[in-house]
Amino acid sequence: MTERGTGTSEANAVYAFAVCHTEGDPDVERLTGVTRDEPVRCLRIGSLTAIVQTVRGSDFTDEVWQKRLTDEAELERYARAHHSVVSAVASQFPTVPLPLATLYNGDERAALSLAGESARFRAALTRIAHHAEWGVKVYVPVARSAGDDPSDERPASAATRTRPATGAGRAYLERKRNLHSRREQRQADSLRVADAVDADVSRLATESRRLRPHGGGAGDDRRVQVLNATYLVAGHRAAELDLLVAELRRRTGAHIEVSGPWVPYSFVGEV
Repeated sequence: MTERGTGTSEANAVYAFAVCHTEGDPDVERLTGVTRDEPVRCLRIGSLTAIVQTVRGSDFTDEVWQKRLTDEAELERYARAHHSVVSAVASQFPTVPLPLATLYNGDERAALSLAGESARFRAALTRIAHHAEWGVKVYVPVARSAGDDPSDERPASAATRTRPATGAGRAYLERKRNLHSRREQRQADSLRVADAVDADVSRLATESRRLRPHGGGAGDDRRVQVLNATYLVAGHRAAELDLLVAELRRRTGAHIEVSGPWVPYSFVGEV
């Protein structure tokens, strides 16, 4: 959908932020967008509305954008500007966000290309109407008790070193087996906690996506993330989600982080 490379460096391009379904145009007058040179505006596409902004094509050539991808601060600035427009529109109407740096060679080309995806946009807008995305992450402590690691045993000094007692090797192997068994049990318990939280929240949500867990939690308390999931939740059930998470914290003893409500980026499909 992105069409970078607008011909000459002086040519303008149309930057598209999102598509929404409205009876009238959203209020976008106060939005800055990705540049202060031109206003954020609405582009009608049949019964749909695209939120767009005219930008300098020279700022979005393939070469310039690839360089921008290596500049973390600059990339974050564009991402925040993009998300700010999407969030403002989504607070007014059901909105399908478009990927960062979606550009077209003029209004006509933008309207033609987006109209070709109108069926998919309408399906996504119907699915996410009156819903928000919520993130749920579950952490469990990295339990480690004394004797978990057979190598923790303090070596005997030269003065006290004697021949191994009969059965010492067998005892060492037994400790290793016990350690392995405890670790497997903790892992199984952690997965059960993750599955229980996901199952309960999924029953409340309209849709859910379970993502790959990240690293440990914030701080120095040595936690491991066992669930990283996102849920599409109807607006009128947000309070139920709060109560459910409180109950799950009490029941499981796990640290559960909830974020949102967000624009449902994860549930609009490939656009």
